[in-house]
Amino acid sequence: MLCLPDDRSETLRDTSSRSYPKHPLIGVCTLCWDGENILVIKRGREPYKNHWALPGGLVELGETLDDAALRELFEETGVRAKIVGQLETFDSIHRDQEDKVASHFVLTVFEAEHLSGDAIAADDALAAKWCRPEELSSLLMTPGTHDRLLGAYKRRNSL
Repeated sequence: MLCLPDDRSETLRDTSSRSYPKHPLIGVCTLCWDGENILVIKRGREPYKNHWALPGGLVELGETLDDAALRELFEETGVRAKIVGQLETFDSIHRDQEDKVASHFVLTVFEAEHLSGDAIAADDALAAKWCRPEELSSLLMTPGTHDRLLGAYKRRNSL
C-alpha cells in the first residue's frame, strides 16, 4: 500500500484538472469485439472532441485497471463485456505552443468480448456504434486509433 504525506495524497486524488495537470493521469480504454465488429464512441469532450475513439476514461482511486475499463465501457455505451487481454500501454502527451504540457495521460488498452447490451451513447460520449474494420477508415479518429484497431483485427484473425 502506498502511503503519502497528507498534503500530497490529496493532490494525487484530484483529477478534476485534465488541462495542465500536475502529474500524468491514468486512463483505460476497451477494444470491445462483437464477432468481427468493434465498438467505438464519438468523444464529447476535449481532447479530440467529435473524434471517434475506443470507450474509456480515468481510473478512480482504489479501482483496478480492469474494473475501470469495464466501468467506463458500460457508462459510455451500456455494453457489458469480459476482458480477454491487455493490448498495450502508452503515453498521450500534448504540448501547447509554448511547449508546456497541456495534457498527459498514461493509457492502457484492454481487449474484451461483448456479453450484453446495445451500443447507446451515454455519459460523455456523443455517439456509439459497432463498426466493421473496413468502415473505420471513413471515421475521423483520435491519433493512432485507426492503426491500433486494424493491428488488433489482423492479430485476431491470424490466431
